[in-house]
Amino acid sequence: MPEPCGAVFAPYMGISPRFLGSPAFVGAGASVLGRATIGRRAWLGSYSVIRADGHHVAIGDDFHLGEHATVHIAHEVYPTVIGSRVVAGRHAVVHACEIGDDCIIEAGAVVLDGSKVGAGAVISAGSIVFPRSELAGGWLYSGSPARPVTPVTPEDLVSRRHTPGDAATGSPAAGKVGEPAKSRATNPARFDCFVAPTARLSGDIRLGQSVGIWYGCVLDGGSHGITIGAGTNVQDNTRILCQHDAVAIAADVTIGHNVTLLDCRIDSGSLVGIGSVISRGTVVERDVLVAAGTETTTGQRLTSGQVWAGKPARPIGRMDDRKRAMLAETLPTYQGYAEQFRRTQHEALSAEGAR
Repeated sequence: MPEPCGAVFAPYMGISPRFLGSPAFVGAGASVLGRATIGRRAWLGSYSVIRADGHHVAIGDDFHLGEHATVHIAHEVYPTVIGSRVVAGRHAVVHACEIGDDCIIEAGAVVLDGSKVGAGAVISAGSIVFPRSELAGGWLYSGSPARPVTPVTPEDLVSRRHTPGDAATGSPAAGKVGEPAKSRATNPARFDCFVAPTARLSGDIRLGQSVGIWYGCVLDGGSHGITIGAGTNVQDNTRILCQHDAVAIAADVTIGHNVTLLDCRIDSGSLVGIGSVISRGTVVERDVLVAAGTETTTGQRLTSGQVWAGKPARPIGRMDDRKRAMLAETLPTYQGYAEQFRRTQHEALSAEGAR
């Protein structure tokens, strides 16, 4: 695997992240970017990402963000606001939502745009909080969509906060994969692409014009190779791995945060949602929307013009003009973000140096 990158921070449109006190810990490859305000004693796991570009992020004291976990916003629509003493586990995604004090977002869980999670709630590992959900505090939620299961006591919160394995700070239950072998990408990034300084690329990787490879991503072409077409963006903490065959991603595709792609093909004009797992031999045809948290089966074909969701993936509706417009708007938005960060000087971030 390429040598670990040091933690970084960078401004967006001239606005830098602000720490209200020194972090308790900053792991290798952690990234804090743009209009983020972070409280005292933050714990930032290795390759975790807090990105506040198209809106702001505000986080309270004693925030724990696990390895390869992601905090992001919705461009000019929703900020992300996180209370104090919140834990987000490994590979969790907190996206454009509000999280109350003392919440636990377990490993691999996803909270989506416009949602509000009340104080002291627990989102169990691998669960998906659907957009614009309102979850009352003091409950354990599980499933996709996340539904209330049982009340949570203060003792439960303490126990879950310190449970190893697949809970708050453990490994995600789905999509476990190894890290890439120690090597370097044989095809260096084009000058007009954005490859984040904390992304790790190895093997034969070929990038088209204006491709974006975001913070914390792992791309391992192995002995087969990864090809990514022009204008496509691969968002933070996504893993693209060639284990038995090549990966081919066409032009104008959006791959969401914390996605896992294995030996698959993604055709043009499609979107793979946050936290999805696209299994070996899967073909995602053009004009497809893969909903957040979807998992395909080996060799599955996701046919054109449909929305796919579930574990395993199944068609749940047709694409329409509104969905196509959303996908089309995402591409220039991310290309604009990429151009800003490509031209921005990134600086080293450490617990001692954060201000």
